[in-house]
Amino acid sequence: MGNEATRARLIGTWKLVSVINEDVSTGQMSDFFGSNPAGYINYGPDGRMIVINARSDRVKPKGASPTPEEAIGLFRSVLAYSGTYTIDDNVVTHHIDCSWNETWTGTHQKRIARFDGDWVHLSTEPTSDPISGKMSVRTMTWEKMK
Repeated sequence: MGNEATRARLIGTWKLVSVINEDVSTGQMSDFFGSNPAGYINYGPDGRMIVINARSDRVKPKGASPTPEEAIGLFRSVLAYSGTYTIDDNVVTHHIDCSWNETWTGTHQKRIARFDGDWVHLSTEPTSDPISGKMSVRTMTWEKMK
């Protein structure tokens, strides 16, 4: 699939279906954001993108403001960033200019896209996972919103 065809299929809003984490050293698979994660990714025709993912088992703070411990749990159970995107065949690169985790701001996150009907599977290259630091491949499956 060429760049324009990939771009045309990506433009729009997608709902997160699953995030599967494969540990590179063991091959073990796990639900990275739980069995029923929440999230959306949007690719605009202007070349900008935005994403937010949240675990399915997030704990709501007991009060109006989270305690420091609750805030840590909330931070570790969400991923959000925005920036621009470029496409090279089936590789979509997110050029991050704003992020939930400042270590990602200014980075370029590559995703390998595979389309399956109204679904797209975006896989990372083997990289350090943002929670455990272990080398893994994460595959996010998204369903196109209509």
